[in-house]
Amino acid sequence: MAVQSYWTGRSGAATKQKATGIQDAGSRSEVTGGQHLNAFRDALCELITGAGFSADEVRFRSGVELPGFYRPAKKWDIVVARKGRLCAAIEFKSQVGPSFGNNVNNRTEEAVGSSVDLWKAYERGVLGTHQPWLGYFFFLEDAAGSTRPVKVAEKIVFPPDSVFAKTSYADRYEILCRRMVLERNYTAACVLLSPRGTAGAYREREKELGFGHFARSLYGHLIGCTG
Repeated sequence: MAVQSYWTGRSGAATKQKATGIQDAGSRSEVTGGQHLNAFRDALCELITGAGFSADEVRFRSGVELPGFYRPAKKWDIVVARKGRLCAAIEFKSQVGPSFGNNVNNRTEEAVGSSVDLWKAYERGVLGTHQPWLGYFFFLEDAAGSTRPVKVAEKIVFPPDSVFAKTSYADRYEILCRRMVLERNYTAACVLLSPRGTAGAYREREKELGFGHFARSLYGHLIGCTG
């Protein structure tokens, strides 16, 4: 199962570093091995080939670059292309504790910026003439630190949007994903929460941000690209 594979991969990376005697600080030793979301990637690649795409039309190894508008290129985790047309691109990200607040702003800026960059490049005609499907997949550790409400910064010039009042980091990632889809930064987004371990447990707090909805949206779009 993809969830179990994620946690097994992270714990394996930490164990390997201990064995070599070279260990990163905190949970970074679990991160530097990379590729922990490969099982999710593989599941989506199987869905993509099931929609009628050949293996050479699905690119994913070590990320594949697409041209941007504000920068020459940016790596995406899955890129689906056919006959000079970009059909789909997907970004995978994850976040684990204990310091859940460290990367929220960076993740937000990166997600929004990457989508804006791609859509501007599409408008310039460098990604083909048909509108692609753009997806954002986020895997979050389900823990007290990610699900309990946290304060908004006190030293702020103007009051923040009331939607962020008494929200957890999980809430904020879901707000981010809902709004990115609403504003058409991404065609679909997925947020999965899973407790640390290898049992494969996970939950989806919103149907519209669930993996099933994400996969169906992707498949439906790709069926229209197979001609």
